[in-house]
Amino acid sequence: MSNPGLQQIVNLALDKRCSLMESTTNLIRLIDGEGDRLPGCYLERFGEAWLISTSSPKIDPLLCEILSEYHRPLYWKRLDQHQKQSPTHLSGPLMPQFFLGVENDLNCQLSFDSGYSQGVFIDQRENRAQLKSIVQPGSTVLNTFSYTGFFSVAAASNGATTTTLDLSQVYLDWARENFRANQIPIEEHYFCKGDTFHWLQRFAKQGRKFDAIILDPPTFSRDHKGKVFRVERDFPLLFDLAIRCLAPHGTILSCTNFRGLSAADFMEQLKTVAPRHSRLESHPMPEDFTGPSYLKSIWSTHA
Repeated sequence: MSNPGLQQIVNLALDKRCSLMESTTNLIRLIDGEGDRLPGCYLERFGEAWLISTSSPKIDPLLCEILSEYHRPLYWKRLDQHQKQSPTHLSGPLMPQFFLGVENDLNCQLSFDSGYSQGVFIDQRENRAQLKSIVQPGSTVLNTFSYTGFFSVAAASNGATTTTLDLSQVYLDWARENFRANQIPIEEHYFCKGDTFHWLQRFAKQGRKFDAIILDPPTFSRDHKGKVFRVERDFPLLFDLAIRCLAPHGTILSCTNFRGLSAADFMEQLKTVAPRHSRLESHPMPEDFTGPSYLKSIWSTHA
């Protein structure tokens, strides 16, 4: 090993996460770029496997060698918004097409063979824990832009009735598998395919109300009619539609990872729409994310 400095950086980053690695969670960010003195490089634990992501088109061979010595299934992904490919196997055992990770004792189905995202956004861990803590048996939860539905699983595990909404049938089916992985009967929950704006308008017309609503849209999207959604411009409209579907004293989680929108500006956006006497609170990212706080999370409670 010709770079003891790099070895030390890795050791320090892993040492900082010892308490997390010994917990009931194995979905963790182990190295967080510049927050751990490795700009453009991120290492995450997904169950038994490790995934290294880099902004550069190549991985440092010395870093690869260091990480290989931990004898984990090691994969690599290039962070590229234009070429979103599945991770590449580097060393260690190959993972099956689907495998399980655990977050706060809840199982999540993962995959390194299903595209750019692996089945869960681990930066939302604290928000899922918060949702689970505020719902109770009989609560109703709407999870929009749900991806693989892990917010729904967190709520359902505490007795809430969930509605999981996404444009993709593939992800809705994946969400059902996440329910099954936690022995939660899917027959007691709802899965809706379609555009979130359409469904929120429909729910409002039907008078359907929810005790909690999750809003975590992509930064940019286009619906089947070609209408464009941009988070920095259109989130207030989304937030307003959600408020119309919220039960009295209900809660909305609003999130964006758009780096061009500051936390303060995001808060001001929501305040312009929120009814009087609403309470809005910004929540930090999980402790293993030591770099810039790119994920903005605002919990709002409405009278």
